[in-house]
Parts: sequence; structure tokens; C-alpha cells
Amino acid sequence: MTSHPAGELVGPPPNPRRAEILAAAAELFARRGYHGASIGDLGRAVGLTGPALYRHFRGKEAVLAEMLLDISERLLAEGVRRAADPDPGRALDALLQWHIAFALDNPALITVHERELDNVPEPQRHRVRRLQRAYVEEWVAVLRRLNPALPDRRTRAAVHAAFGLLNSTPRSAAGLDRAAMRTLLHTMARAALENAG
Repeated sequence: MTSHPAGELVGPPPNPRRAEILAAAAELFARRGYHGASIGDLGRAVGLTGPALYRHFRGKEAVLAEMLLDISERLLAEGVRRAADPDPGRALDALLQWHIAFALDNPALITVHERELDNVPEPQRHRVRRLQRAYVEEWVAVLRRLNPALPDRRTRAAVHAAFGLLNSTPRSAAGLDRAAMRTLLHTMARAALENAG
């Protein structure tokens, strides 16, 4: 099985300037909130005037929508790849390593998703949620292979609970170095998922 570094987001590389704008927007929206940051603030963060930013995005709403769609698509693509390992124990470890690395590397994206998804226009918001459900189902399928007796609702609830733990990193990771936090999250989430029955 071909492997990628745990935190690497796979898929076609985005346009470098657009990627720079999206990264700056994630930090800005996480720090100030979507409504607390103007298109001018975002332009200044990347060395552009507000009007120049419109050459890349139609507006602030479009920036937020693309940010959350992009990461949802990339999470799902890598989740599908890692869940395909025929050994469910290895597949679960691969999923955990991937999601933990993502959570530790992207606390701003997690914060923006938790707080600002409702500000995404409905068609894109619906697509983000559909992609996220598909990502959850990759984990559910692996967990079912590990524990076929586990009822469907309990399996899905266990996956969502594990995501709650893993996505707590913007609030919980400050006291430990990266390696220690990665080990702690992996140990806790793996134990919780294996003992969900």
C-alpha cells in the first residue's frame, strides 16, 4: 500500500495564490470570526487590496465555502484511501494517524468549521455535510469490520465521539508537545473505538 506522510493532504494542488488566501482566511476567521473579518482585512493579510481579492474570489462568502468544501473533499479522499487497507486494525490506525495529524496541523480550520458552517450558502453547505457524512461512513465501515456485532447506531455514535476527541485539539493541545499529544490522542481514540461495544 502506498503511503503518504500522516498530515499530508492529498489531491490536486490548489492554485498557490488561492491556497494562500484560503490559509490566511482560516487564521483570520478563527481569530476574529467570519463576521469580524472584512474582505479588506483578508486582502491585507495576503498583501492585496480588497478589490484585488475579487480577482480570486467573488467575496468573503465564496472564500469560506471553498475553504470548507476543499478540506471536506480532501479528508474524504484520504479517508477512502486509508480505509481500503484489508486489515481493519491497520486501517483504523491509518485513519487515526491521518485525522490526528490533520487536527494538530489545522486548528484554525477546525475552529472555522465548528463556528462558521452556517454562514456557507445552502448548496455548498449541503455538499460539505454530504462529504462529511461519507467520511464518517469510511470510519464506520472499518469499525464494523473490527467489531461486526456492534449495532449500527452505536458504531456511528462511537465514530462521532472519537471525532469530538480528535477535533478538540484547538483547545486541548496547548499543554503538550506535538509528539506527546499525537500519542495521547491515538491511544485514547483507539481505546474508545475498540471498546465501543
